[in-house]
Amino acid sequence: SQANFEEDGQEQPGVGHWKTLMPSKDSKEGPETGCQDAGGGEETQSTEQLNVSRLRSSSVEIREKGSEFLKEELHRAQKELKLKDKECERLSKVREQLEQELEELTASLFEEAHKMVREANTKRAASEKQLREARGKIDMLQAEVTALKTLVITSTPSSPNRELHPQLQSPSKAGFKKGHGRNKSTSSAMVSAVSQNVPPEPVSHECKEVDSILFAEFQAWKESPTLDKSSSFLDRIYREDIAPCLDFTKQELSELVRVAVEENTLTIEPVASQTLPVVKMSAEERSGPKKCALSGLPRTCKHRIMLGDSGNYYYISPSCRARITAVCNFFTYIRYIQQGLVRQDVELMYWEVMRLRREMSLAKLGFYPSEM
Repeated sequence: SQANFEEDGQEQPGVGHWKTLMPSKDSKEGPETGCQDAGGGEETQSTEQLNVSRLRSSSVEIREKGSEFLKEELHRAQKELKLKDKECERLSKVREQLEQELEELTASLFEEAHKMVREANTKRAASEKQLREARGKIDMLQAEVTALKTLVITSTPSSPNRELHPQLQSPSKAGFKKGHGRNKSTSSAMVSAVSQNVPPEPVSHECKEVDSILFAEFQAWKESPTLDKSSSFLDRIYREDIAPCLDFTKQELSELVRVAVEENTLTIEPVASQTLPVVKMSAEERSGPKKCALSGLPRTCKHRIMLGDSGNYYYISPSCRARITAVCNFFTYIRYIQQGLVRQDVELMYWEVMRLRREMSLAKLGFYPSEM
């Protein structure tokens, strides 16, 4: 047992030594493993460092690229913003220009519209005025036609109506009546015009003889009646009767009166019957109705004349009125002949023309009825 114990004791150290050899072996191998681990750790560490450096370099590179990209995007955005600012500025200018043009167009349209309205009002007023004048002329023509019809019915050559034929009355009453009013020159000669269908009878103790030259001129004019002065008939009457009868002291106004009589635009009105104020007054009539505008002499003026539609009134004396009326009566009668309203024998019409010429001559010499 002791041997066994010794054996066991010997074995135990052997076993214990074995055990210690194992650790020694382990310890022997341990450093190698440690070295190996240390080498692997360094490699791992270097790898990690390499990876970290790579990551760092990659991140730096990514950061730089990202920064460059952002800078490029920022630069591009700034460019686009500048372009948009310029575009906004251009559009703003375009809008301002369009607004200005719109305002100018609106103003021009309003101005044109107002102009058209004014022109339309002016034309309408002129048209209404012409319509009133035309209606007045129609009324006068209807009155004249009615008077002519009445004359034809109530008067015959064998028994003429002396009220409708002033030339059959005494010379002091022929052609003029008290309160004689005159509007247009066409209506002023009704007294002489109504005698066209009845042969005028000679005044007592008066003899007549036809002048062959004057009668031939009248016959030639009667074939083609006209108001042109080129005919020998009217040329003679202009020279011998009309021009002297309308030759007043105020030459300029006399010429205007002659033109108005020829164009049938002269108006004679009694002064007392006019209550409207005078719109315009000439220098001749500023002194009032006590001065004749045609002769320039201080005379009592019971009538005044207006030339056309001028609105200017001129006060005239009874003598000047008689001269103008005589010429108007002559023009009215030859207008009736021209229009074919006088249906008489040529010789009777000739004597009526001679009677009207005599009235112009007497008026030129200063003779006129007291009723004027």
